[in-house]
Amino acid sequence: MRVALVAMSGIRTYNPELKRIGLTLPGFAERGRVIASLPSLSLLTLAALTPEPHEISYHEVADLEELEELPACDVAALSTYTAQVKDAYALADRYRREGVRTVLGGLHATARPDEALDHFDAVVAGEGEVLWQKLLADLDAGRPEGVYDARGAEYDLASAPIPRFDLLDPDRYNRLTVQTQRGCPWRCEFCGSSILLTSRYKRKPVEKVVAEVRAIKEIWARPFIEFADDNTFVDKAHSRELMRALAPEEVRWFTETDVSVADDPELLALMHEAGCAEVLIGFESPRVEGLEGLELRRNWKRTRLGRYATAVERIQSQGIAVNACFVLGLDGDGPEIFDAVEAFVEETGPFDVQITVMTPLPGTPLYGRLLREGRLLEEGAWERCTLFDVNFRPLQMPVEELERGLVDLGLRLYGEGATRRRRRAFVGQWREGRRAAGPESAASEGP
Repeated sequence: MRVALVAMSGIRTYNPELKRIGLTLPGFAERGRVIASLPSLSLLTLAALTPEPHEISYHEVADLEELEELPACDVAALSTYTAQVKDAYALADRYRREGVRTVLGGLHATARPDEALDHFDAVVAGEGEVLWQKLLADLDAGRPEGVYDARGAEYDLASAPIPRFDLLDPDRYNRLTVQTQRGCPWRCEFCGSSILLTSRYKRKPVEKVVAEVRAIKEIWARPFIEFADDNTFVDKAHSRELMRALAPEEVRWFTETDVSVADDPELLALMHEAGCAEVLIGFESPRVEGLEGLELRRNWKRTRLGRYATAVERIQSQGIAVNACFVLGLDGDGPEIFDAVEAFVEETGPFDVQITVMTPLPGTPLYGRLLREGRLLEEGAWERCTLFDVNFRPLQMPVEELERGLVDLGLRLYGEGATRRRRRAFVGQWREGRRAAGPESAASEGP
């Protein structure tokens, strides 16, 4: 069979004002654009698990309306974020009209498998690696089973193959992705990442991570890598081992982690030596009221709030930029949140800042709670699940105030003056860190 792996890419916003104002601002949706431009690591992994004699091709679709000719295949396997899923449905419908069998997997398929089955011949719920080869055999025999439920099967990352990076043209990307772990122990109510696929926090063996980095280096001499993890440095001992193994590879990289990384000076130093350029940290809110009840298991972030500023300084003193992420519209935050975020950013000076809107993604506890409370503006409005559009009634402000506050705060945070001040703060913290480390460090090349 000819199998086309098709990733729905491109950034989405629903609110016309965000398109007109917000997305023209430097940095306002920069992180969203980066995510939207990344290749699909899940599809590249499935490509590596595809046995001969099947033929594999990889494609990306940013704008369905501009797609005149469908990639030729016998089976089209699609990957999509929730915000693009209706485009994925439309693309699958086009394929099926031409007699091509279709497959969908990922987070949205896991949350809404029956909905997806209206458009696809086969839908995978859970970790796709578990059932991919069986699914291919069923399709080849002309007997797809509909929903393939892998939830609870738990894929072992020690068995993970090296993704088929060779299918990519590296000139199209500013970074490629490697996964070092899957899952997260904190279980935030709004989180729509891999905790929907797995109930465990699991690590990929260090030697496998290094092998994937080397595979990328074979097609891209000096790559920039993003670790496609939910929370990279949960296991500090494993993290130190990984950093020591990465240092000789001489690559630059970015990842997402929690604020506890600032508690480990040895790990921070190893991260710098291993090429860490930036970490994104979900601070979520600078107010205790906003953090209250955010996590389902414990109020871990709430207990850390008093150390947020110190954490930024400690991380950036190692030359590692902090991308401070905040979620607007949390139940504990009212209109005061906009000034509070701005004040925190001005006082602490993270190199980058990201603001998003609380988003009830399907399959998350948040979506279920807001549905029960009658607070969803429109059930099934997946096109609003962009992280920037509002599809719920906030507890402490009108919808329109949250929408306006997002744009106004973006104008203030991403203006040239505010951006310049953050950059200066980062450089100052790094220089201070090198002076504290001793004369040899202070004399080394600056940022």
